[in-house]
Amino acid sequence: MSIWEYANPKKFMQTSAWALPWVTGLAAITLVAGLVWGFFFTPEAANFGTTVKIIYIHVPSAMMAINIWVMMLVTSLIWLIRRHHVSALAAKAAAPVGLVMTLIALFTGAIWGQPMWGTWWEWDPRLTSFLILGLFYLGYIALWQAIDNPDTAADLTGVLCLVGSVFALLSRYAVNFWNQGLHQGASLSVDKQENVSDVYWYPLLLCITGFILLFIMLVLTRTRTEVRLRRLKALEARERLA
Repeated sequence: MSIWEYANPKKFMQTSAWALPWVTGLAAITLVAGLVWGFFFTPEAANFGTTVKIIYIHVPSAMMAINIWVMMLVTSLIWLIRRHHVSALAAKAAAPVGLVMTLIALFTGAIWGQPMWGTWWEWDPRLTSFLILGLFYLGYIALWQAIDNPDTAADLTGVLCLVGSVFALLSRYAVNFWNQGLHQGASLSVDKQENVSDVYWYPLLLCITGFILLFIMLVLTRTRTEVRLRRLKALEARERLA
């Protein structure tokens, strides 16, 4: 079995219909378990108080905001190279979810930053690149809406996705590129010593898993809607020609 079979809209609709209930259930279980564990059963941090618990929303949403753009880049490249419509529609479906994740990350980051840094916003390298990433999400969505021909829209948004990937990369590695700025390094790392304490680390991993499953559920649902809309437009075009 080839992975390219799922580029067929019929095959995608069948497989996603089977997977959606499982993904939705697992997303609900892991999100509720992770958030309840993190917010109600972890202690206050010595230097941060209860503010530390914002990581259970901020870290997963920030990770998803960046990785959703990477997913959009991959599916856009598949469209540009192989012309698989489901790939283009999946990228289109993921963009609003990525924008919401970016906004959540910026908002929760401001909540964290105000008591920690004494300011709601700072033109820190990572914060600035993250804001620009959010603007690219807005531009991507607007470009899809502005062009009537779906194939042309997919081509142009694919190119925009390539350009925006620079800022997705900067958002992820800005702290490593510049040895300045207020934003701390990664909360999760291959180096165990750089991770947050285990008491926060395990519920955080559960929350991250929940956010990933939530994204998969949302992007499958939205892609299915986009496929149906594409079919509806095709039927309407045939009726006009008949």
